[in-house]
Amino acid sequence: MQSQSFKPQRVSLRESFATLKFVPRFFTEIRKVNPFLFYSNLLARVISALLPVSMLWVGKLIIDEIVLQINAETHDMSQLWLFILLEFSLAIASDLLSRLTTHTDALLGDQYSIESSVKIIKKTAELSLSQLEDSEFYDKLERARQQTTGRVGLMSNILTQGQDIIVIASLLTGVVVFEPWLIILLVLSIVPTILNEIKFSGTSYSLARSWTQERRELDYLRYVGASDVTAKEVKLFGLSGYLADRFSVLSQKYYQESKKLSYTRAVWGSFFNIISTCAYYGAYVLIVFRTVAGVLTIGDLTFLSGSFNRLRNKLQGLFIRFTAITERSLYLQDYFEFLDLRLGKRPNERVESDAEEKLPLPENIKEGFEFRNVGFKYPYSDNWVIRNVSFHLKVGEKLALVGENGAGKSTLIKLLLQFYAPTEGEILLDGVPIYKFDAVDYHDRFGVIFQDFVKFDLSLRENIAVGEIEELDNQDRIKNAAEKSLAEEVINELPNGYDQKLGRRFKDGKDLSGGQWQKIAMARAYMKDADVLILDEPTSALDARAESETFNRFISLTHGKTAVIISHRFSTVRIADRIMVLKGGRVLEIGTHEELMANEQLYSELFNLQAAGYQ
Repeated sequence: MQSQSFKPQRVSLRESFATLKFVPRFFTEIRKVNPFLFYSNLLARVISALLPVSMLWVGKLIIDEIVLQINAETHDMSQLWLFILLEFSLAIASDLLSRLTTHTDALLGDQYSIESSVKIIKKTAELSLSQLEDSEFYDKLERARQQTTGRVGLMSNILTQGQDIIVIASLLTGVVVFEPWLIILLVLSIVPTILNEIKFSGTSYSLARSWTQERRELDYLRYVGASDVTAKEVKLFGLSGYLADRFSVLSQKYYQESKKLSYTRAVWGSFFNIISTCAYYGAYVLIVFRTVAGVLTIGDLTFLSGSFNRLRNKLQGLFIRFTAITERSLYLQDYFEFLDLRLGKRPNERVESDAEEKLPLPENIKEGFEFRNVGFKYPYSDNWVIRNVSFHLKVGEKLALVGENGAGKSTLIKLLLQFYAPTEGEILLDGVPIYKFDAVDYHDRFGVIFQDFVKFDLSLRENIAVGEIEELDNQDRIKNAAEKSLAEEVINELPNGYDQKLGRRFKDGKDLSGGQWQKIAMARAYMKDADVLILDEPTSALDARAESETFNRFISLTHGKTAVIISHRFSTVRIADRIMVLKGGRVLEIGTHEELMANEQLYSELFNLQAAGYQ
């Protein structure tokens, strides 16, 4: 997919401000992470906010005392040393409180980052497979996931904003007492900053949001170009140059857009800053004239100039930070909108209501599963993957699904597992539509091994235990599952046995062959004492002899359990109780091996073709 250069859609001020409604919820989450740290941080910031005006006032007293002592006939330095000691104490307190807020910010940020990442992982598990496979939804997930550090920065910005408001209020009080007219010049000095921030509010977010998909592509190209998983193909086909060029072209487009935005902000920022500086020095000249005229003391001059300068900087920082807060709140909106996502109806997708109370699953399955005129097409697609599929999977039956690629075998499994809802028709368990059962309880009745099972870069023990992760510490159960799947012979060859790290991602990890991995995956199916077992091409990497042995063991070890098996090897599926043949998303024929051979239709044709290949 080649990305085209475009101007990002501008986020309006109204949209930016609207996202501030998520801030209270944001801070509620932070407070819950660690209340002690949270309130300690707030207290330290409040005290710190009162120190600047206190230090400026003590500084004024020191200057006035020095002038007084210069003009006095006799010198009494006790008052001066007291003021100096007081200012020294305030400076130490300011430094300690600043370090305390930085420390608590970091700890709160780390803890909240962990908590929010956990929430995203758990929320992702709650959503439907169709949502996870949709590119627009995945963009939303990516924006929620990638701004973890940004949310931590937002927390610090908002807390600093509150602290600076207290500082500004205290400094303003001091300025008003001495020279109220300075407030007019103060306003004039910060108006340019406000105008600049309004002009560029939301532009960085707009660019990042517009380029979400392109940045995902950049991450993918970076992964493909520098990964042990893709290294063989990249080297063999000489793809490194192509991947590097494609990455460079796309990243340069993003860089140019970012550069243009950065340059425009810098030019306008410089212009507005010159106006602001002129207003500040106008105020400074006014203070000097008033001091020379004898209206103000030297200490007053020091206090007012210092206060005015700090006020100007704090107010400018306040508005600049406010823009940053509203911009980062847009990312906060992405995060909370993701957490608030519900299973929703998409085009061509029928989502059953979650409002009604779920029924308890039967303690023991009596009748089995029934597909009644089931049809399915993926969201945003007009093509039927399967249509008018009807069959009965009986209790304790071993049913094999066969058919050419694209016939709809894996889709039937996804429907049976409630990953998708049928577009039409219904699926029943003991006469009850499966959507009426709680999905978590329903999934717990299945042991499944997919063709594209995940090879976790974890220990071998964990790779087996994922079939029933609550039994991770049950060594006897893990060992029993490994024996059943013939994975024990693989384990015996590894230096660290069950504790051996698998994969090459981490130090001391060992990679396995395809056949060895599939034995580990089969052990996952045996880990769970499931009512129904589903094997979707689980032995494709095994040779014919090993596959035959694996399936014969599977049949004998799962006596009385219901199973669905997908395999392209007809010598294997013939051991099933019944075989269902799919073609073009429809049931072409169903029966025993002998019955289908006698029919002399597709199954018979494919079986004979495959058998001839072994002769």
